[in-house]
Amino acid sequence: MTNKTSAELLAAQALAGQAKKELTENILPYWMERICNPTGGFYGRIDGKDNLDTAAEVGNIMTARILWTFASAYRLMGDREYLDMALKAKELLLDRFYDSLLGGTYWSLNPDFSPLDTKKQIYATAFTIYGLAELHRANGDEEALEYAIRLFNDIEDHSFDNEKDGYFEAFTREWAQIEDMRLSDKDANESKTMNTHLHVLEAYTCLYRVWKDPLLERRLRGLIEIFERHILGPDGHLKLFFNDDWQCSYDIFSYGHDIEASWLIHEAALVLGNSEVLERIEKLVPKIAAAAAEGFSAEGGMIYEKVADEVDRDRHWWVQAETVVGFFNLWDHFGSQEGLENALMCWDFIKAHIIDRQNGEWFWSLRADGSVNRDDDKAGFWKCPYHNGRMCMEIIERTRQ
Repeated sequence: MTNKTSAELLAAQALAGQAKKELTENILPYWMERICNPTGGFYGRIDGKDNLDTAAEVGNIMTARILWTFASAYRLMGDREYLDMALKAKELLLDRFYDSLLGGTYWSLNPDFSPLDTKKQIYATAFTIYGLAELHRANGDEEALEYAIRLFNDIEDHSFDNEKDGYFEAFTREWAQIEDMRLSDKDANESKTMNTHLHVLEAYTCLYRVWKDPLLERRLRGLIEIFERHILGPDGHLKLFFNDDWQCSYDIFSYGHDIEASWLIHEAALVLGNSEVLERIEKLVPKIAAAAAEGFSAEGGMIYEKVADEVDRDRHWWVQAETVVGFFNLWDHFGSQEGLENALMCWDFIKAHIIDRQNGEWFWSLRADGSVNRDDDKAGFWKCPYHNGRMCMEIIERTRQ
């Protein structure tokens, strides 16, 4: 436990109060009021100008992130309306996204909730585990745990690389090789990625909280070691795309993923409970956060990424949310006053530029030229309440007396 000054503790408590207000009065109500389909389930998209798109596909990732967010909110605050929203997401996942014949989860559904894209993207299945495990953690839902374990076994049976370690990216519905393994058109078409491993790590950490299975323990430890051996570069940045042999030929810094990984890997080591692993990781956490801080601007926002010599200076909503948590973690566990100051600076940036005070939720990004990005979604396939909701809940939970 690090020594913290009374001024720091007061500042952290003030941040937590503002985070709770943002969570309960803006983020969660927006999703409860705007995204629910009266026929059941959720609509797939609200555009950046707050227009509902009833014809949009419904994504596995969005649905699983809604489940995690509202299950976690119920666990922290106990409001029945949050549990109802989580159960709505659970029902859609188990009834429509889960492949009862072949296992795993579909990538997307049509607006009528029939299967659209039936590929098995491990990233999406991992988020389903994350949501189901958090629901069991919140209210003891045994069915949620049962399906989380089924999906864990699906990933282990089909995606784990027994020869060279790690997890392959994607498969056909039948678990055969698939030509296009990318999560999105922004990604490289490689068989292993940092992003999928980070969120399998996240999901397995949450599952291990509620299910102390020996294989899960080995895999969680193995994932931490994969980050140490293969994904973390000597400069503290994450490498993003790899072939089967863990070779990376891409010169990309993703500042948001760096800062997110700094605290998620730390969380995984804490939950694993192995003192040797934790000691190693706690030497790396400040190094990863320092690498991420190369993208932290004087005005308090974290820029998106650097590809070779090209810098994308947009400040994306999710990057800012992860920046607050990552820097706060440095103060919380390592006593870094600068970490707390940076978290507070980034929160001020979010309040000034990212939160939509008129229509609710957060904008996708603030562009490099200082204009608000209203072209990308307010809610949708990738725009979910998970990053900003989790940021608020991490601050609330870490400052509880």
